[in-house]
Amino acid sequence: MAPKYLQLEQGQQPPSLEAKSYRLVIVAEEEVPDEWRNRVANWIWSIGARYVIAWGCSCEEWHDSVDWANLEAFDFGKVPDKDHIMTTWHAKEPLSEAFWFAGFCADHPDLELSETIILHISAVSRREEMLAQYFDSQLDQSAK
Repeated sequence: MAPKYLQLEQGQQPPSLEAKSYRLVIVAEEEVPDEWRNRVANWIWSIGARYVIAWGCSCEEWHDSVDWANLEAFDFGKVPDKDHIMTTWHAKEPLSEAFWFAGFCADHPDLELSETIILHISAVSRREEMLAQYFDSQLDQSAK
């Protein structure tokens, strides 16, 4: 199934999406304020993303924000296995490797992840380029 591409500009409200078990790749091409990143992380949890791959600017902070949103949703208590968000960040890798990881390694131990979302944090949409790069990354497994 083709990934869904969503582009968000800094400060923009994320769209309403049907809640389901998503795999989500954050492609952060610009720095954003902590408060907005945290709001987006809460949205990521609320739509049902259960595996998040963070790449780009401040990808470790994106990773941490998603982890905190997951913990906060359960008042910092025990998170049920089916609600746990698996997170990784890919600071020193090309985007193609983060996309490859999303396609071949990002599985949740308790849920079927039904769709993949590419969440592009940028003032400029690069939908066609991002989707082409994602599809290209899924072709060659032998190089990884």
